[in-house]
Amino acid sequence: MSIISSQSPLSFSASSIFLPTPKSLFVSAFNPSPRTTTLLSSSKTLTLIRASSSSLPIFSFTGETIGNALLVLKSAPPDTARAVVHRAIIAEQQNQRRGTASTLTRGEVSGGGKKPYPQKKTGRARRGSQRTPLRPGGGVIFGPKPKDWSIKINRKERRLALSTAIASAASSSDALVVEDFAHLFDARPKTKDFIAAMRRWGLDPKDKSLFLLTEVPDNVKLSCRNIGTLKMLTPRTLNLFDILDSAKLVLTKSAVDYLNSMYGEGSEKVDDEEEDEDGEQAAPEAAAVLFEVLPLGRADVGWKEERM
Repeated sequence: MSIISSQSPLSFSASSIFLPTPKSLFVSAFNPSPRTTTLLSSSKTLTLIRASSSSLPIFSFTGETIGNALLVLKSAPPDTARAVVHRAIIAEQQNQRRGTASTLTRGEVSGGGKKPYPQKKTGRARRGSQRTPLRPGGGVIFGPKPKDWSIKINRKERRLALSTAIASAASSSDALVVEDFAHLFDARPKTKDFIAAMRRWGLDPKDKSLFLLTEVPDNVKLSCRNIGTLKMLTPRTLNLFDILDSAKLVLTKSAVDYLNSMYGEGSEKVDDEEEDEDGEQAAPEAAAVLFEVLPLGRADVGWKEERM
């Protein structure tokens, strides 16, 4: 798997990320560099992942630019990026379905033990039970039953879709970095001060904004909870839908470091180490379970032999 540094031409908004790429962007995005041509010619089964680097301005709490932050994240190539993001968002939304909708069939509703009226000599249609779906209070034909709607998606594919969406926001100037402002709200929560800071950062409180912080203090939560267009997330609650649903992505310095470490070039080593640790832990647990089950199985066999 190779990583090639380039800019991603994807749109950030959810309404345009799945639209066809304009022809001009399509031609410029698919002109392979000499390094790309060499890699593709050397291996036919090569999976190409691009590392998109973006320089984001860092704003102080007063709205002044105090520096730049480099965000280097993995992103899918333009020809497969929309498919990867689409698959991940469908899986994320579908896995949230509880699947608890349930209706009663004609065999489960109450009543209907007695024939309503005689079969003949009434001039009416024959009726065998009041539980028929044709009558009010009867059963439901082909109604919903509890169902598992979850679908599987590879962990690395889901992470790639998330990093692609963030890289798309950074490359289209829809992301910015602010210095840590949590300590400024230690005295008391103030929504008015938070809205004023958003305006100094160039954010419109009427537009959807997503703030990513490593941790959110209580006073910061209280200061922004009355802003209906704002979402305050942490790495634990970061999800693809909120990223695509927001017009602006606001990061802190610590959040940028987290994204570079988790979704940057060195994240593959972290994934491999996690898989190795899971595999090492699973083997002793399986051995312990086998050790506990085997004596019970032997005792059960002996009990059957005594009865026979």
